[in-house]
Amino acid sequence: MPRSANFWRIALPAIAVVVFLVGWSVYVRTAEVSAFVLPPPEAIAVALGHLILDPNLWYHARITVTEAVSGFVIAVTLGTVLGFLMARFPPVEWAAKPFIVLLQLVPKIALAPLFILWFGFGLESKIVIAAALAFFPVFSNALIAFKSVDPGDSDVMTMLQANAAQRFVMLELPNALPVVLTGMEVSVVMSMIGAIVGEFIGGSEGLGYLAVKYLQELSVPNLFAVVVVLTLVGLCLYLLIGRLRAWLAPWHASSTGSH
Repeated sequence: MPRSANFWRIALPAIAVVVFLVGWSVYVRTAEVSAFVLPPPEAIAVALGHLILDPNLWYHARITVTEAVSGFVIAVTLGTVLGFLMARFPPVEWAAKPFIVLLQLVPKIALAPLFILWFGFGLESKIVIAAALAFFPVFSNALIAFKSVDPGDSDVMTMLQANAAQRFVMLELPNALPVVLTGMEVSVVMSMIGAIVGEFIGGSEGLGYLAVKYLQELSVPNLFAVVVVLTLVGLCLYLLIGRLRAWLAPWHASSTGSH
């Protein structure tokens, strides 16, 4: 890629962010919007600076990341395994598909109070909520990916008399991995949402709880600062999955950036 293209790929998003923040600040001041409704970005930046220096922030951030990552790992494990089994063994798909469809149609957010009732107010309920929201992107991508093995490649493996393990390692997994990783990029965001929703409803720690606390105190700049921290945490997790894609599937177009 030409150097000028790389420059503009970095410069244009930065310019867009600066224009957005300047427009936000000008609007708040010219329209005389109350700081309790929409504080200016300068006030949020000051609140964010103070919040970053507060050790409690990192404690709450660790709790939220633990919940989100744990739910994500559970969702990826169950979604990939179930997707593979349903793709490989049609009777498993016939038996499990009605339950999967029904569960997919149920709004998982609506089940959050039930999860808290069943698993308590600790980390366990937040992890279950995060896993429930993160499951379907991975599962649906894994099912499609394992079903999409090229018949010609499968015939070659049969001619080579490859056993089930060799077929999985040499054909099915490399074929499915890029698609599963795409589902994981969506899944990791959903796991963060699940953890925050659980903390909103029944949490006593975590960034979601911290946001509710500042809302009750009408500390709007601090509330916005927590939202910024949540955004940065989610972005870091998303970028980590992107790096994982580049490491595990470097041959795929989504990793190389080719079209």
